[in-house]
Amino acid sequence: MFNPTQPRMEDCTLMDDAHQFLPLTPRVLHILLALLHGPQHGYRIMKDVEELSSGLVKIGPGTLYEAIHGLREKALIEPAASEGDARRRAYRLTELGRDVVAAETSRLADVVDYARSAAAGGTGTSR
Repeated sequence: MFNPTQPRMEDCTLMDDAHQFLPLTPRVLHILLALLHGPQHGYRIMKDVEELSSGLVKIGPGTLYEAIHGLREKALIEPAASEGDARRRAYRLTELGRDVVAAETSRLADVVDYARSAAAGGTGTSR
C-alpha cells in the first residue's frame, strides 16, 4: 500500500533524494535486490528473495503485490515487457530504484563497519 509519508518520484531528484527512502525494510530491500540483474515476474521475485536471504525473508503473493504496488507508486520499479507467458507481469528497477539500492547498501555497509569496530573494542566510528 502507498505510504503518503514516503516521497514520490515528482518530489525527488534521483540520487540526491534516494536517501529519503531509507532505511528500507528487509522485504523491500530484497525485492529491489532481486530486480538488480534485470526484469523479473512475481513468482521469480518471491523465489529470489527467499534465496538471497537464505530463507530468512519469505514473501507470499499478496504481500509481494502490495509491495510492488507501493514501489511502483514511489517510482522505484516499473512494468517491463514479459517474455513468454503474456499473463505474467514483469517488473524492473528504475534509475531511482537503482540509486536507492546503492544508497541503502552503502548505509548498511556503514552499519556493519561500525558494529565490527565496536565489537573489536574500537571506538565504533563509521566512515
